[in-house]
Amino acid sequence: MKPKKILLALLLLLTCLTYKSTIAQQKEAPIEKKWWKEAVVYQIYPRSFKDTNGDGVGDLKGIISQLDYIKSLGIDVVWLNPIYGSPNADNGYDISDYQSIMKEFGTMEDFDTLLKGMHERGLKLVMDLVVNHSSDEHKWFQESKKSRDNPYRDYYHWWPAEKGKPAFRPGAFEADGSGWRYDKTTDSYYLHYFNYKQPDLNWENPKLRQEIYSMMNWWFKKGIDGFRMDVIPFIAKDTTFPVITQEELNKNYEGRWDVYMASGPHLHDYLQEMNKEVLSKYDIMSLAEGAGMLKSTALNFVDPARNELNMGYHFDGTNLGYIPGYFKKMSPTWSLLDFKKIYSDWDDVYKEKGWGTIYLGNHDQPRMTSRWGNDSPQYRALSSKMLSTFLLSMRGTPYYYNGDEIGMVNAKFDKIEDYRDIETLSEYEKVQNAGGDLKQFIEDQKTGGARDNGRTPFQWNNSKNGGFTTAEPWLKVNENYSTLNASSQEKDPNSVLNYFRKMVKLRKDNQVLVYGKYTLIDAKNPNIYAYTRELDGKKLLVMLNFRSKKAKLNSKISLKNAKLLIGNYAKHSKGLDLKPYEAVIFEIK
Repeated sequence: MKPKKILLALLLLLTCLTYKSTIAQQKEAPIEKKWWKEAVVYQIYPRSFKDTNGDGVGDLKGIISQLDYIKSLGIDVVWLNPIYGSPNADNGYDISDYQSIMKEFGTMEDFDTLLKGMHERGLKLVMDLVVNHSSDEHKWFQESKKSRDNPYRDYYHWWPAEKGKPAFRPGAFEADGSGWRYDKTTDSYYLHYFNYKQPDLNWENPKLRQEIYSMMNWWFKKGIDGFRMDVIPFIAKDTTFPVITQEELNKNYEGRWDVYMASGPHLHDYLQEMNKEVLSKYDIMSLAEGAGMLKSTALNFVDPARNELNMGYHFDGTNLGYIPGYFKKMSPTWSLLDFKKIYSDWDDVYKEKGWGTIYLGNHDQPRMTSRWGNDSPQYRALSSKMLSTFLLSMRGTPYYYNGDEIGMVNAKFDKIEDYRDIETLSEYEKVQNAGGDLKQFIEDQKTGGARDNGRTPFQWNNSKNGGFTTAEPWLKVNENYSTLNASSQEKDPNSVLNYFRKMVKLRKDNQVLVYGKYTLIDAKNPNIYAYTRELDGKKLLVMLNFRSKKAKLNSKISLKNAKLLIGNYAKHSKGLDLKPYEAVIFEIK
């Protein structure tokens, strides 16, 4: 062989060896393990959890009284909805004092007792961080509205009336839909993306940002373990407030205002600054409520190299099934094919870096079982268990809403007087003002998105008001509390509650369910959601029937030597056939 050919052959061999070595290194690259990736998060809505002082409102002492129950679930982290000082225009999401406790909930001493009790039990506490807006009763806003030259004026977004009416921005909880409100004291408009009692904070002001960082550091020094950040993508604004046309929304923001509002010019500068000033100093978790977040933008928030946040949660899943143009009106059916594609696509976003989340319900959503399962007496328990299997077997940190562990369902109130939520009440007013069908609106809320469906008090036992309170509850308890409650399920080894505990333990005992590769199977099956999880030579098969009829998985996977790890029927189906709402997880070869 000629020297030139020998040299080329050697170069080719070296290239092949280098490529194989690179591939081997990629396969052997260690997983970056974090406690917040392995955690199961349990969300508590304090107002509806447990009342101890007889005023009809849940309180911190109520949570303290149930810490052993919370620990028994096997969860790791409690996410607590806002408990700060607030006039309650939006159930605590309108904060008037970030470093105090709402009087209805108790005192700072109660909070310290709660935090100590949780840490003694090995539980971590994550607080809600609401800093896109404050209450209009916060001292900052009270000062800001006094005069145009007040030192706090630039803590909020003001538009002088002599410049004309500002360009439209949406206000989510307003009957007229506007995010601007006129204030005659200074002849100006102020911005509020939500209710007029929730003015938006001006993050473009460095003094305001430092106030927020100081507050966050104060809470971390008290010992909390993280923040869930309410609508955090909305904090940055273009303060020229240009006119935005629908054509521009369609061209640049998928036709959606939330995507526009999540695309502020300095958003990621502020999040990186927050990380540097606060988050990087503690071993904590940080979660973005990803309003307006897209698959194409998600890694901008959670790529570790960017030094911003740990994880975010999207709205693509929970938005599925809603009819465009209606206030949270659901179609009678939703496509499981679309459901599978959404969660598979989002898993793919975090395949190489970053970290995702998984959830099916929270304080802003209908009950999980009513929305995604079947809340009829025949299938409520089975479908609830099936959905818990899904949540706890997917990749990403699972967030589980209080009450879902016992299969609570929508209250389905018949009249507007039973509702308390600002969103439902404002939308009702819109329909009323337009001369719309109010009866149909109420019907739509029973199965659709009325947030009070997920906020009814926790059903502890079969005593009056489900054991939540001895007084009249702030929101009616679901009438099924006498048969659907935690106490009765404690005694039943096959209950929804005890299945949830088993499923949490299974996830804890099998890190393949945390870090393992996700692969969708039989993507075109309209009834069954099936996938495998693989890690370090271990492979698990998850099969979930989302329908009230028998269904079969179309796959060549063999269960000949499979080991059943969990199932929601006393006797599971044979092979790849599944009973209505059946859920099984096998270890396979």
